[in-house]
Amino acid sequence: MYPLRRNRRLRASEAIRGLVRETIITPNDFLVPLFVVEGKGVKDEISSMPGYYRYSLDLLEKEVKELWALGLKSVLLFVKVEDSLKDNSGKEALNPNGLMQRAVKKVKDAVPEMLVMTDVALDPYSTYGHDGIVSEGEIINDDTNAVLAEMALSHAKAGADFVAPSDMMDGRVFEIRSLLEDEGFDKTGIMSYSAKYASAFYGPFRDALDSAPGFGDKKTYQMDPASRSEAIRETLMDIEEGADIVMVKPGLCYLDIVRDIREAVDVPVAVYQVSGEFAMLKAAAAKGWLDHDQVLLEQLISIKRAGATVIASYFAKDAVRLIS
Repeated sequence: MYPLRRNRRLRASEAIRGLVRETIITPNDFLVPLFVVEGKGVKDEISSMPGYYRYSLDLLEKEVKELWALGLKSVLLFVKVEDSLKDNSGKEALNPNGLMQRAVKKVKDAVPEMLVMTDVALDPYSTYGHDGIVSEGEIINDDTNAVLAEMALSHAKAGADFVAPSDMMDGRVFEIRSLLEDEGFDKTGIMSYSAKYASAFYGPFRDALDSAPGFGDKKTYQMDPASRSEAIRETLMDIEEGADIVMVKPGLCYLDIVRDIREAVDVPVAVYQVSGEFAMLKAAAAKGWLDHDQVLLEQLISIKRAGATVIASYFAKDAVRLIS
């Protein structure tokens, strides 16, 4: 009864706010995306992602050691494939000595305890920039799944702890899980991009990997941003097929989806705070329009408050330094 109940008493000082705070960000929340390129001594800043880099394998080793020292214990690897190695079949994706496979080994050699996840999709390897095999302008589902499963197996053989199919082909989690089991990799986990939307927020990421679609768009396989209930259906199917962790991508514009999925499933839920979200804040902060650190923390808290167990974020190092 007012004024006996005054809610502001619980906001009166940092001490009381901290004591009753419900949502806490820690280094254990983060999965750090890393971009890998061929070469030596390469630390190449991505023009649309200020302060974020592509690393050659030698500097990748240095970076993961720094991440570990900061308390960041999980990475998600992406590779920028040379144009000469791209085709429409994903042949290079299966190369046991390919860049991804060598990157996994490099991280594990540098920091054996680091949790290594790998991107499983064909767009970095495709002459068309699509996540699957293309035939007469159509992305072919089942033939793609067979390649994705072999790709995941090659990552597991290289030492990946988890594979992360990001393609949105129907049934690919089952194909991957089945092959991993058949080949004795029952301990290799799957983090599925279960609700990945056909978003306009991916532009800087595609710059980073030179993986923009060469024709059309990805709306026939990634989800329509206007769809909500479909996300639950996709996620439940992935869990039935063998996914250990499910993901919503992008982050901030889809927090209603995160909450829906969190309430519907009993597995960890990952959220990808994507490149466009990163680039917008960096640009606004550079103009002096926003307080970079305060907005960053508010964004991360909102993602976790919505129900995220794992946050894949380009801001991970910034965030950990702030909360430390």
